[in-house]
Amino acid sequence: MKKILLTYFVFITSIVAQDTLSLKRSNHLITDYQMMKLSAQYLGSAPYVSVPQTDVNNVDWQMLGIVGTITIASGVAVHLYEANSWWRDPNTDFHITWDTKYALGIDKFGHFYASGLLAHAFASTVEAANVDVFTSAWIGAAIAFSYEMFVEIEDGFGPNWGFSPGDAIADFLGPTYYVMQHYFPILQNFQPRVSYLPSEKFLNGDTKAIVIDDYEGQTFWLAMRVNNLLPRNWAEYWPSWLMISLGTSARELDGAGGGYREYYIALDFDPDYIPIHGRFAQFVKNTLNYLHFPMPGIRITPNTAAFAIVF
Repeated sequence: MKKILLTYFVFITSIVAQDTLSLKRSNHLITDYQMMKLSAQYLGSAPYVSVPQTDVNNVDWQMLGIVGTITIASGVAVHLYEANSWWRDPNTDFHITWDTKYALGIDKFGHFYASGLLAHAFASTVEAANVDVFTSAWIGAAIAFSYEMFVEIEDGFGPNWGFSPGDAIADFLGPTYYVMQHYFPILQNFQPRVSYLPSEKFLNGDTKAIVIDDYEGQTFWLAMRVNNLLPRNWAEYWPSWLMISLGTSARELDGAGGGYREYYIALDFDPDYIPIHGRFAQFVKNTLNYLHFPMPGIRITPNTAAFAIVF
């Protein structure tokens, strides 16, 4: 719940900021994506992009202050609520939990994904104040990781939780990957995504978990821009908007390491080809890039099956 609330506040702030300020670009998918398309040398001698500098005189410090104030205030509010609900127990000392079997590791995909999504949200708000996209990415990633680590440390004092080194590593890798996508355009061909359908346990009320803990309903994907990865003479036959995603999920979890993993391969859609344009439209398309689109696919294991729609 704490992550959902904070993400909600950040995205609302992003929408207001992006819709009211004049931006040269909304996020990394516009210019960097075009740069990747136009620059085939990223596979050769120049795998990274040059870094533009922010003109301090053009930074909207008032908007940056408003965004920062709202973000901090929402974070404090969520902390106070969660501290009273989950973390505070005078009889519990800080402790480490090695939860290597929990949810068959699907929760680690969740931490990687959520921290990267938060980095995108924070970076979007900073960029809306006329900070260049690279600096915004670093700031967004730093804030996202700091928040995730704050939660992990607080979990270490919770009687029913604990500081998870595995979660902390995933919390670091998510924002790191987000930043690296800006400097190494080839990484923009590999986009983390998620899809969610409530599990039967969740719908039947068999678990007290909230949506973000309903791991049996979550599938995590790595979407690939196939057109950019194919040799040039093959790429012309592959639709630019059509992607392929590899996915994994967990089923029949018992909380003690039981259950099994499922693996999928499915078609996917690149939202950057949605024919709407403008600052706010691009922000929406950038955000949609974090979602897997329902399209045909195949379950590879534990038993092979083809589906008209995989979500």
